[in-house]
Amino acid sequence: MNTTLTASENIFRPEEVVAPAFSNAPFKPDKKRILIVDDRARDTGLVKLCLERTNEYVVREENDAKSAVATAESFQPDLILLDIMMPGMDGGTVAACFQQSPKLHGIPIVFLTGLVTQSEVEAGGGHLGDYPFLAKPITQSELVACIRSQLG
Repeated sequence: MNTTLTASENIFRPEEVVAPAFSNAPFKPDKKRILIVDDRARDTGLVKLCLERTNEYVVREENDAKSAVATAESFQPDLILLDIMMPGMDGGTVAACFQQSPKLHGIPIVFLTGLVTQSEVEAGGGHLGDYPFLAKPITQSELVACIRSQLG
């Protein structure tokens, strides 16, 4: 039985279909650690599924902005995907908290937001202040390419 999960219209473009998290790719012991911070559990779940199926990443989800710093300090990610609009604490404030933490300072942060369009991303050179950002909806290939670019 071939099971597929259709992607959320809010996170992935409608033409994108996310396959189950099974991969025939060989195991990579040096997988990069990605933390996704977004208040929408469905979105973080789809992004996690998308990234883990590449067999390149270990992904942790955090759906509470106020808990994001503690989660990041314990998980020690190589990169953080961060939503901007979240209840309790916005993404800009969370990013500032990450940068103030000695354990997290310097970890690349990519904003993943529905507040801007793809044309606004391109017009802004793909950066929001000092941070790269991606506009929802995105494709899996755009997300992975951005992460690879940030991780070098």
